[in-house]
Order: sequence, then C-alpha cells, then structure tokens
Amino acid sequence: MRKVAAVFGGTGFIGRQVVQRLAREDYVVRVCARRPPTSAQLYTMGRVAQVATLAADVTDDAAVARAVAGAEIVVNTVGILHGDFQRIQAEGPARIGRHAAAAGVARVVHLSAIGADRQSASAYARTKAEGEEGLLAAFPRATIIRPSIVFGEGDGFFGRFGPMAAWLPVMPVIKGQTRFQPVHVGDVADAVLACLRDPATEGRIFEVAGPRVWTFRELLAFTLKETGRDKRLVAIPDGLARMQAWLGEFLPNPPLTRDQLLLLDRDNVASADMPGLKELGLTPKAVEAVMPRLLSRFRSGGGRRIRDN
Repeated sequence: MRKVAAVFGGTGFIGRQVVQRLAREDYVVRVCARRPPTSAQLYTMGRVAQVATLAADVTDDAAVARAVAGAEIVVNTVGILHGDFQRIQAEGPARIGRHAAAAGVARVVHLSAIGADRQSASAYARTKAEGEEGLLAAFPRATIIRPSIVFGEGDGFFGRFGPMAAWLPVMPVIKGQTRFQPVHVGDVADAVLACLRDPATEGRIFEVAGPRVWTFRELLAFTLKETGRDKRLVAIPDGLARMQAWLGEFLPNPPLTRDQLLLLDRDNVASADMPGLKELGLTPKAVEAVMPRLLSRFRSGGGRRIRDN
C-alpha cells in the first residue's frame, strides 16, 4: 500500500524541506500550492512519480478536500507576512482540519509561529492563534509547531538583510532590542518528521527555536560582519519607522508593514514552559554554524578571493 502525504505550502521555504524528508521516508507526496510550480525541482526529491504537485488553495473547500483524500498524513506550512491573514492563517487551518477528519487522515502537523496570541495587536499573531484553535477544534489530535524566525538557504531574513548590507551606505535598525531565537529550517522540518513518528505528540504544541537568543541589532551586526561590510548601524526613530510601514501598505512586496512593526514590539523567543526541539530528540543548529557560508555571497566580489598575477 502506498503511504500518501499532503503538504500544503510544499513549494515554500519550509515546505520544500518537509517534502524532501517525506520522500526519503518513502511517502508519495502531494505538494499542495495555490500556484504549483512549472519547474521540475521538487520532482527530483524522490523517485519517478513519487512527488507530484497539486493546485490546492487553503481558502477553497473543494480543493482542500481533493488534496487530503486518501492521505495518511497532512502537513500545513502555509503562512504569510502580509495579505489576507483571516482567510489564509485563521480559516485555512480549520478548513484543513475539517476535511482531514472527514477523509480519515491519521496525522496532521501544522506550522504556526511563536507569539501566536488571540489578544495580540498584530493581525499576523492573532490569526496564527485563531488558526491553531480552529484546527484543534476540527482535528483535536493535530500537532502544532511554533518556530521562531527561520533561517537557512533562501530564507526571508538574512536573505533580505544580506543584500541591504551590500548596497546601503548604513544598516538601518528598527526596534533593535527586540529579541529573537532563530531556528534552522532543517531543524523545523526534522521536528515535523519527529512529531509524525511519535504518537505521543498528538494534540500538543511545540515551540522550536535555536540555541541562542539574539537582539535584532545583534543579528544585523552579525550580517554586516559576515558580509565583510564595515558600516554603521543606525537606529530608526519610531515615527519614521511608522511612516515607512504606512508607505509599505501600498507596495506589492513591502519591506515593512504596520502589522510587522507591531510584531517587533514583542520578543520572539521560545517559552521555557513549552516543549521544543530537546523534547523531540533534536539538537538545534546555530546561526554561527550555518550563515557565514551563505552570507559570503554578499561579500565584495561574491565572496571569491581575487589573486594577484
């Protein structure tokens, strides 16, 4: 019998890592995405016909039902930093839970975020909490994983500030004392697999984070150092940051939104009261062990040494 897994958001930064690991575990993987890719990159993660893409928007009941039909496990990695938070992050997980329950799916693992909070001023954090609640109401055995900011090749954090270090005359710092506990993308994907293997994780919430707590300013200073850029860190006043965030609302891919600014008012660090990577038998990778190599491409000359003739 074929083991079938459906991964929502499987074309994304975290989703691709989950797909790769499920293929190694001999699952037939349905990569569910709003717009499935036309490239063959995902297909090479498994044997011929082991990995297949499927158009499945988490806001569409019929598409979600089709995606989970016959699946043994379902993983949801869908998340957005701007856009329709209510439909995608609040209602989407509940929809997946309802259809997974109706289809007889054995396990559901959902990627949420540290800071998910019904009372948050941020729509991102608030809808993350609503999504968790809706999923557990529909599928009480679901496992929820809350990462801190996720780093690795192709991430949206160092992948944004690395180029800024290269071309800006100074490095702007907004809310520099806000604390983060960055976690490697591979560790998040490993946590998903660990939860799927262990029935004792059903119905539980895990907060997964890296071995070190950094301030935002420290992370930016690290980025400058590893890109070889001797530039000043300049604190941006709150009023100017609010104006930049307001202007960002009019851009298709804003560098900063008002909701993201609200998120920066709160630390993004794992709670000592919550189980995490240690309880899943995993040892987290450090930013310092992974990012220097990945940030080197933003050095002068792309990180290559030029020898004198």
